Amino acid sequence: MTWTAKLVSGLCLAAAIVLFGLLGPLLTGDPATIRDVGLTPPGGEHLLGTTLTGQDVLAQLAHATRGSLWIGLLVGVLATVLSGLFGIVGAYAGGVADEVFSLFSNVVLVIPGLPLVIVVAGFVPAERRGTWTIALVLAFTGWAAAARVLRAQTLSLRNRDYVAAARVSGEKTWRVICVEILPNLLPVVASQFVFAVVLAILSEAGLSFLGLGAADSSTLGTMLYYAQNGFALQREAWWWFVPPGLVIALFGGALALVNFGIDEIVNPRLRDRGRRERDVVAVRAQVAPAEPDAVLTVRNLDVVYRTARPVHAVKNVSLTLRRGEVLGLAGESGCGKTTLAYAVNRLHRPPAEVTSGSVALEDVDVLALGPEELRRFRWVRLSMVFQGAMNSLNPVTPIRAQLQDVLRTHRPDLSASGRELRCAEVLRLVGVDPARLGAYPHELSGGMRQRVMIAMALLLDPQVMIMDEPTTALDVLVQREILNEIKRLRDELGFAVVFITHDLPLLLELADRIAVMRDGEVVEHATAEELYLRPRHPYTRELLASFPSLTGERGALLR
Repeated sequence: MTWTAKLVSGLCLAAAIVLFGLLGPLLTGDPATIRDVGLTPPGGEHLLGTTLTGQDVLAQLAHATRGSLWIGLLVGVLATVLSGLFGIVGAYAGGVADEVFSLFSNVVLVIPGLPLVIVVAGFVPAERRGTWTIALVLAFTGWAAAARVLRAQTLSLRNRDYVAAARVSGEKTWRVICVEILPNLLPVVASQFVFAVVLAILSEAGLSFLGLGAADSSTLGTMLYYAQNGFALQREAWWWFVPPGLVIALFGGALALVNFGIDEIVNPRLRDRGRRERDVVAVRAQVAPAEPDAVLTVRNLDVVYRTARPVHAVKNVSLTLRRGEVLGLAGESGCGKTTLAYAVNRLHRPPAEVTSGSVALEDVDVLALGPEELRRFRWVRLSMVFQGAMNSLNPVTPIRAQLQDVLRTHRPDLSASGRELRCAEVLRLVGVDPARLGAYPHELSGGMRQRVMIAMALLLDPQVMIMDEPTTALDVLVQREILNEIKRLRDELGFAVVFITHDLPLLLELADRIAVMRDGEVVEHATAEELYLRPRHPYTRELLASFPSLTGERGALLR
């Protein structure tokens, strides 16, 4: 786990308040002792003064803090258990169980929480309205939203390969949930537990302030209730009502910091935003002048994954893509091809970061673009067909809507009829009947979905298109059709292509020049013909030899 400043600060402040609630009652005496020194200001024997009846405010504050913390803990545990039961267990079970659990969660979710709490607490007799009663009421009204989040996460995890492997190996359902799924949800569960505790303390304080709190417990809310009844504000006895309000605010702020810290652990983009901005500033001055016919120039680019043990994924890579050229990027899985493509398009996410080098598309310094400039730049001048593009289309949205979204974003002045004509035009370019605009992705074959993704990348006539293994998972005949389309479109429209694949023979046929990557470095860069006839690097020769010839003698694959 990464210890962020927010997480450490929140934990320290929360720990101080918890210690005060645990140890304070042992040191401050009986909070109910009545004295004849009512409304004494802070000082002397009473560090925080006294109440109207002479009770020590510090002693009351210590006992009230313990009571509020106990209720917050109870509600946090109960709400977390309920959300886990209805969210995780229901989603994993699937079928009728999931439908019933989801329906019940939705019903509870739409019931207004605070009014229900007030009504329930109001109808329970005061003598029976104890700590557990209030905790149960608050937990019942506070678990549904967390269950919806956990259900969505579990539905995603239950289809992962390692979960399927656990089921196939015969593991019991409870063990699959506890060992395979729950550890992946712990950051989300922890965040929801913290939120439930904060909400419980605030809700209980509100109920107690209204006189509907627990009758058998002293809490920060009851302190505020008695201060109000004693007209502390009118009597200017600030020491009676400020301390409990301050403890509530400080503890809520502490748990909010803890929650933010957990968010940064779950989502590294939040943690590393400032560092990424500094990295962009650091590389702005390193843009090298481009060659006269170059459209994309990468110089000395380094990308590092800032994990516990930093990984240098792209090392000092320099490439030049010329106008109308197909540049092939080859190498085995994990060699840095996709990381390089994402860095060129500024799509890399933490823990990945560009540490040095430059990326220039003609006169544009890509690494220096701000968020709004980057949004206008992408897809207009540089587009990308992602790895596994067949599954990149939204399964519940028609092709027309997904294509038109790009035009609405980048060409807002284009009319509805103009968008329709442009979508039909790009589909014709890639060999798809425009009548398919109303189809959903599942109604298209794999090859047609791939063509639609290429059409989407062509919508705004970009100068450069990055294709990250666009023919993966397609059979050889469909691969051939897609490659022919790419070459034809390149010749007709004149855009340049960076084509990423581990299939070196495919690049020898398609690319003008090829760069071979290994362990984050470009080990060889040459024309396709030269690379095939006279490979210089041993790794390139091994890659070429790893594809058996259709003729000649059989031989062992080199490693």
